[in-house]
Amino acid sequence: MLRFQFWKIFLVFGVLSLGVIYSMPNIFPPDPAVQITFNSSGGSFNDRVVEKIKSNAEKEKINFSFVENDEKSILFRTNNYDDQIKLKQHFEESLDNNFVIALNLAPNTPEWLKSLNAFPMKLGLDLRGGVHFLLEADTDLLIEAKLESAISNLKRILRDLSLKPRALEIENTSILISLNTQQDEELLSEAVQSLNGFDLESLNSSDYRLRLTEEELEQMVDYAVLQNLNTLRNRVNELGISEPVVQRQGAKRISIQLPGVQDTAEAKKIIGKTANLEFRLEAANRISLASRIDKFPFNGRDVNLEKRLIISGDQVSDASVGYDENGFPQVNISLDSEGGAKMHRSTRNNVGTKMAVLFVERKSRTELINGIPEVINFFEKRIISLATIQSALASQFRITGLDSPEEASELALLLRAGALAAPMDFVEEGTIGPSLGADNIKLGIQSLLLGLGLVLLFMIFYYKIFGLIANLAVVLNIVLIVSAMSILSATLTLPGIAGIVLTIGMAVDANVLIFSRIREELKNNLKPQDAISAGYDRALITIIDANLTTLIVAVILYAVGTGPIQGFAITLSIGILTSMFTAILFTRMMVYFIYGRRKEIEKLWI
Repeated sequence: MLRFQFWKIFLVFGVLSLGVIYSMPNIFPPDPAVQITFNSSGGSFNDRVVEKIKSNAEKEKINFSFVENDEKSILFRTNNYDDQIKLKQHFEESLDNNFVIALNLAPNTPEWLKSLNAFPMKLGLDLRGGVHFLLEADTDLLIEAKLESAISNLKRILRDLSLKPRALEIENTSILISLNTQQDEELLSEAVQSLNGFDLESLNSSDYRLRLTEEELEQMVDYAVLQNLNTLRNRVNELGISEPVVQRQGAKRISIQLPGVQDTAEAKKIIGKTANLEFRLEAANRISLASRIDKFPFNGRDVNLEKRLIISGDQVSDASVGYDENGFPQVNISLDSEGGAKMHRSTRNNVGTKMAVLFVERKSRTELINGIPEVINFFEKRIISLATIQSALASQFRITGLDSPEEASELALLLRAGALAAPMDFVEEGTIGPSLGADNIKLGIQSLLLGLGLVLLFMIFYYKIFGLIANLAVVLNIVLIVSAMSILSATLTLPGIAGIVLTIGMAVDANVLIFSRIREELKNNLKPQDAISAGYDRALITIIDANLTTLIVAVILYAVGTGPIQGFAITLSIGILTSMFTAILFTRMMVYFIYGRRKEIEKLWI
C-alpha cells in the first residue's frame, strides 16, 4: 500500500490555496487612466471644479469613466490606450499650468483581495510600456563641494592655531597650501589631522598638496548615490504612478522606470524637481560688495542673501510638520552633528537676522556652440522660506512664518527627500509605447501557450494517466510562479516569460525522470505500488541535483546581470523551486489519491 503523510497533504493544499489566492489579482488587469493633480500641495478639487472638468471632457465624445476624486487628484479610466492618449491631449489643451496631467494605470483588484494584501505582479516596461531614465551622479561637483568645505574648516583650524598660510586654493581634485616658513609644517600637520579622509603631500620646503584618499572618494560616491537613490524613490512615489522602479545600476548610476507614463518631457520635469537645499543668511547692510551677495525675488521684492552657505540640504537628517503655540504651521528640523555645529556657529551671533531656505534645481538646455548642439547644465535657485532667527540654533530648530499646513508639509517633504548629495545628469532615456507593450504581452502569452500545449499533448500521449497528473502539476506550477512574483513584488519582463517557458520544460523533466524510473522498476517485476514508491524515492536525488545546479546559475545571473537578464533569472529561480514542489509532492499526492488505497493494482497506465 502506498503511503503519503497527512502533514504533506495539508502542506500541499495550503501552498496551492495561497498560490491560487495570490495569483487571482492578475486576472484583473488595470485600466489605462489619466490623472489630474495640482502643481502645488495647497490645491484641492471641489465638486464644482470636478464637474466642470468632467463635463468638458464629455463634450469631446471620448469613452471614459470618471472614477474617483480624493480632493488632491482626479482619475479618469479609459477603455484602451488610444482613448487614454486622446483624453490626456484634451486636458492639456483645456487646463492651465496649475494642473499636472499624467498617464497612469488604475488598478481593478477587488477589495477582498486587497484586504488579504494580494496585488497583481508588476510588469516591466517592455510589457506595459512607459518611460525609462538612466541618471548618473556628477562626482566632479561632489568633490568640488567637499574641497570647498574642507578649505572652510581648514581656515578655521589654522586660525585657531595662529597659522596664516601664504596661499590656500583648490587645484583640480586637491588643495594647494603654501606656508611662509618651514617651521609651520608641524602646525599644518596638526591641522590636517582634524580633517578626515585627506593625505598631506609635500611638494617642496614650503608648498604642500592636500589630496582626498581613494577610500574617502569611494565612500563619498557610494554615500551620495545611496542618498540620491532614496531621494529619487521618495520623489517618484509622490507622482502617483503605478509600480515605479528605482534601482541602482553600477557605481554612479540610477535607473528609473515609470510604467504607464508616455510623456518623457513631463516625467523629466517631475523628476527634475528633486534638487538640493541651501540655508543662507540675509545680507546685512554692512555688506556692500556685490561679490559677496546674491539677489533673489521673494513675495514681490528682492532679497539680498550672503553667498556663504550655512549648511546644505544633505545635512538635514529629518523634518516633520508641527504647530506652534498659536496654532500656526511650522517645520521641525533635525540636523546631523556636523550640520548642527555649523548652524550654531552661524546663528549665535546673528539673532534677529533673517535666514532663507533656497530650493536649488539643476536644469539643462541645449545651445548651439559653433554650429554643434551642446547640453548646458545650470542651477536655478528660488527662496521657499525666509524667517527671522529668534535664538541660536543647533541640531534641532523650527521654521515658522509659513502660510498654510500644505506649505509646511511640502517644505518638510523637500527637506526630507529633496536633497541630493550629488547632482544627477540624464545620460539615457527611452519610451516604450503601450501598444508595443500590449503586442509583447500577446506574443509572450502565445509562446507560453504554444510551449505548454505541446508539452501537455506529449505527456498525455506518452504517459497516459501519469501524464495527466504531470500536466495538472505543470499548470499549477505556473499558478505558483505568478503568485510568488506577486507576493515578492517581482517585475515580469519579456525575458521573464522566456524563463517561465523554460521552467515548463524543467518541470516536465522532473516528472519524466520519476515516470521513467517507475517503468524501469516495473520491468524488474516489482509490484505496481512498490514500483511507484521506488520511482519517486530513487529519482529524488537526481531531481534535486539537476535543479540545484540550475538554481545556482540563475542566482549568479541575477547577481551579475542587469535589466532583461535579471528578469529572466527571477522567473527561472522561482520556477525551479515551484517545479520541484509540484513534481515531488503534488504529483505523489495525486498518485496516492488514485492508487494509494487499493490493495491490488493489476496494471499502471504509464
